[in-house]
Amino acid sequence: MLKPWTPRTQPPDITLININVIDVEAGRVIPNCSVHMRNGIIARIMPASSLSRSSEAPVSTGPRTKTKFINMRNQYLCPGLIDCHVHLTATPGGATLKDMFAASPNTIAYRTAYVARNMLLRGFTSARDTGGADAALRDAIAEGLLSGPRLFIAGKALSQTGGHGDLRAPYQTDEHKCCGGHSPALARVCNGVPACLEAVRDELRQGANFIKIMCGGGVATPTDALDMLQFTAEEIQAITATAAYSKTYVTAHAYTAQAIRHAVDNGVRGIEHGNFIDPETARYCREKGVVFTPTLITYQGMAEPPFDHFLDEFSQAKNREVLASGLKALKILRNAGITMCYGSDLLAGLHTLQNREFSIRLAVLSPLEIIQSATLNAAKLVGVEGKLGCIKEGAIADFLILNANPLEDIAVLEHVEKSLMAIAKDGRIVTSKVAELPVDPLYDLHRASSL
Repeated sequence: MLKPWTPRTQPPDITLININVIDVEAGRVIPNCSVHMRNGIIARIMPASSLSRSSEAPVSTGPRTKTKFINMRNQYLCPGLIDCHVHLTATPGGATLKDMFAASPNTIAYRTAYVARNMLLRGFTSARDTGGADAALRDAIAEGLLSGPRLFIAGKALSQTGGHGDLRAPYQTDEHKCCGGHSPALARVCNGVPACLEAVRDELRQGANFIKIMCGGGVATPTDALDMLQFTAEEIQAITATAAYSKTYVTAHAYTAQAIRHAVDNGVRGIEHGNFIDPETARYCREKGVVFTPTLITYQGMAEPPFDHFLDEFSQAKNREVLASGLKALKILRNAGITMCYGSDLLAGLHTLQNREFSIRLAVLSPLEIIQSATLNAAKLVGVEGKLGCIKEGAIADFLILNANPLEDIAVLEHVEKSLMAIAKDGRIVTSKVAELPVDPLYDLHRASSL
């Protein structure tokens, strides 16, 4: 077999009966449903009362097969979660930011596999990597070689010299600059229209699903102030036009209203963070259809033990400033009617805080708005609306089984160690506390030899 790790069996044919479906679009729970999963797809949803345990699989296409009926006793079926701002290759292993990539590429690759597996086990069946992950990682997960969320990748983010993405200290020279390729860095440096064109084309050549650029200063970089503008209008226009030619989009790291307008004026369709946005700029972005991905947990995490020494003093001061404005920005975005997605933006040992973003947003948003940011809105952003981020017929069978309703208590999605009864990705059971739902051999290390 060319790729012996590729699963040889189809996902199980199962029907979950007496389960409450969380309809994230309508914002309601549909009680007492029967949900039939076949070949990794949600084949049919109907009232539980309409099914007999002796009936055959409730589908009219393909060969006639028996479905396994499982009584879920009124637990909750939620779409698999989607985190729209992650850095899978920013792995644990060092105590500070400067230690993050102080390891061999192989070491970082093995650590990335650990980060990916644990992200999936937190309920994130898909993720949008905004700098660092490459096509090799995305494809390894898709083929079943590694366990992890389905990935949508930017490849390397694009940064100007001295921008948020140029991690060199002031005394370091060009020999320390990341220029793409297989460096473990999260970004690559490019200056001037020709170099920007080459960089965006090269990232697309290497398999990027979208492009990420740095349009303003950032917390973790050593030489840029938060209010700094980055890239010229001509450079950004060259990047966004080239991405559009490849039928994809550009998203931008930007905090200030000025940086956000700089990005959007020149063709950027998404904004990461946006902590210093003002109401007028928010309304402008709403008119342009710009999607925002706030990332609040990363700033809170870096301000608390044991990660309060992860950054140097200069970056700690910037982090405090960004942290203080996060909830205010969230309220401005909500009032303007901006579409928001879920993002965590965690690095190194902070990945374990990923689900805390749910509770942080509760200070401003309703549970439904928060869940939609991690399901419906996120799926639309990554281009799989109706296939991911929802429980509906014809959608991919990515789902969580929960013992409580997250529309009533968003903490259900934060404390997944207590609330998660099972996770499925592509219809395969990743982990389960339900006796009748065994873990798929793809995810069962003790049965891996059977694949």
